[in-house]
Amino acid sequence: MTFLSQGTYVKLNYEYYSGRKLNYSNPITFNDKIQWLKVFYHKDILHQLVDKYAVRTFVENKVGPHILNELYGVYEKPSEVNFDELPDQFVLKGAHGFHLNLIVKDKSELNLPKTKLLLNKWMYKNHYRSGKEWAYKNVEPKIIAEKYLEEFGQEVINDYKFFCFNGTPKFIQVDMERGIEDLRCYYDLNWKKLPFTTEKNKFFEGELVKPVNLNEMIEVAQKLAKDFPFVRVDLYNINGKILFGEMTFYPTDGRKKFIPEEYNKIIGDYLELPKIPKGQKAIT
Repeated sequence: MTFLSQGTYVKLNYEYYSGRKLNYSNPITFNDKIQWLKVFYHKDILHQLVDKYAVRTFVENKVGPHILNELYGVYEKPSEVNFDELPDQFVLKGAHGFHLNLIVKDKSELNLPKTKLLLNKWMYKNHYRSGKEWAYKNVEPKIIAEKYLEEFGQEVINDYKFFCFNGTPKFIQVDMERGIEDLRCYYDLNWKKLPFTTEKNKFFEGELVKPVNLNEMIEVAQKLAKDFPFVRVDLYNINGKILFGEMTFYPTDGRKKFIPEEYNKIIGDYLELPKIPKGQKAIT
């Protein structure tokens, strides 16, 4: 369906996977509005912000370099990655997309031929082609190597994802034990647990300890989210040190179901869409 316009493709793709009719003139739910943003919200800075290397400059200017994870290298081609120069533990990421991560806990156990094949596959990944997520359009593929993050007593560190609307964080998604149990829950900014989750993620029944520097995390998310109708700002909190993860404009392609479903509409009400730019036609 590559011959279809972006608006038509997004509409058909969304309706196929969600079973919902999409009306660009009157999007209602959160997922509806994410589709709208893909088609109509085309600020050039989004290309920089979804690029895991280029976004570092934005974060440094807005908050400071202290929340950036240590960068070991950036490579335009997989052949440039010098594994001998990397430490025993590190993380490789495809800077031009998502789900392009390789966590290396012990370099001596790394299968280099298999790893190089994986990195070459990453270079052909284009999230605009597959889901028409506009922010990824024309982002140059590259690979980055970063410090491996760990926290005492945890096999996988928690991921704090701040859902921000018109620059204001509204609630926090917390992902735990990713790749193991894939636990998830949501908290409001007062650290009160919220009564919903999303499909395919096991709801964490317990209570998480509130980060002592939660207010500082909220402030960081607010600074990074300023001027955007919606963005999810992902942060880590390692032994009290806040580190930047990424900025996401189309969480799970705007297709993940909320449980209960009513929260799709409740969260959608937070998202006030901007006006369609002058000269850009609405799609019905």
